[in-house]
Amino acid sequence: MVDYVQPAAAPKQVATRQALIEQYKLVRSFTEQLCEPLATEDYVVQSMPDVSPTKWHLAHVSWFWETFVLSAAQPGYTSLHPQYTYLFNSYYDSIGERHCRPRRGLISRPTVEETYQYRHYVDQHMLDLLTRIDEAQLTELTPIITLGLQHEQQHQELMLTDIKHVLACNPLHPAYLSERKHPPSSGSVPPLKWLSYEEGIFEIGHQGDGFAFDNECPRHRVFLNAFRLASRLVTNGEYLDFIESGGYSIPTLWLSEGWHTIQEQQWQAPLYWEKRDGQWHVQTLMGLRKMNWDEPVCHVSYYEADAYARWKHARLATEAEWEIAARDIPIEGNFVESGRYHPAPLASAGSDEQPAQMYGDVWEWTQSAYAPYPGYKPAPGAVGEYNGKFMCSQFVLRGGSCATPRAHVRSTYRNFFPPDARWQFTGIRLAGEV
Repeated sequence: MVDYVQPAAAPKQVATRQALIEQYKLVRSFTEQLCEPLATEDYVVQSMPDVSPTKWHLAHVSWFWETFVLSAAQPGYTSLHPQYTYLFNSYYDSIGERHCRPRRGLISRPTVEETYQYRHYVDQHMLDLLTRIDEAQLTELTPIITLGLQHEQQHQELMLTDIKHVLACNPLHPAYLSERKHPPSSGSVPPLKWLSYEEGIFEIGHQGDGFAFDNECPRHRVFLNAFRLASRLVTNGEYLDFIESGGYSIPTLWLSEGWHTIQEQQWQAPLYWEKRDGQWHVQTLMGLRKMNWDEPVCHVSYYEADAYARWKHARLATEAEWEIAARDIPIEGNFVESGRYHPAPLASAGSDEQPAQMYGDVWEWTQSAYAPYPGYKPAPGAVGEYNGKFMCSQFVLRGGSCATPRAHVRSTYRNFFPPDARWQFTGIRLAGEV
């Protein structure tokens, strides 16, 4: 099994050529390090339409560099294979036709070995480009290269969540990695407390010189009524109370579409929960194990998070409330750097002024629909399809997860998924009125 190697820090608009080259090498290297525990057969499985095979992820992020950097900046550049543009385009309609997403698992060729050859071919050309272009060209290309590094970090997280779903579909419950030793939990979770925030006019959204995706901009003002936020995440044990109280059978707790979904899909618990011999177990990237009730509940949909909050006579936070509560909190927590690849029990209650577990562990569902900020304009050209075209029928999540690179996260970062999505590390923090 692979030993954990810390990934690169968040790509930023770095000032020097060598720094940009090192960032590129580190991010690309970490992608391949995440694949080292896999068998060849693991790379090619697509367990549902939302899951992409690992091999596809490896090729797609290389396609991004080829399409948006090399083809534009290097006259005469030729792809290793002319059909890769079709096979590994994700959703960029302005680039051209593409292979349909639910059938990515049927692409047996190129082989895994050929996919790595493609990655290394792209790396060779990228590093050559970064070494030889003049300073003016480097300055011009730095924004799209920075976006490419952030894009690949997003796919690093997707690789982990996707392979977890693939392995969980196997009746043998194989592990991605053997169990790692971590400090034992205290055995008791600090009581949930409520932190209050005064009403007022606040500014949210990205500002400054660091990198941000276009959906985090522009910075703008919002008015918030006084609100309160839970001091920590909801735990497995607390969610079990919801299950045992009949939460999945009480229609008044559920949004109409949520009720229809749990009936149709026959959901009775979060994804990866499994009852064996009267005891709950959970599938992790380290295999199937007994439930730790102190860990934050994860792999719940928006529907489940909303129903649980209603059962607790609470609600989910808006994304503006979450951002205001998180803005002065250091970005620390259980990220991919920990090598745990699973939410961790809360070690301490934290302070009476700031909530704990705001970053890492699980992406926190908010009640905010994913929509453009006032004055938002997508970037011109194909790269403008990165975020804006998905601002419909999705909800915003905040905070990062145990599969997210630590420095990839910001207080303004807006993740988004449809309300029935469960295969990501998604969890619950309660909110309410003062």
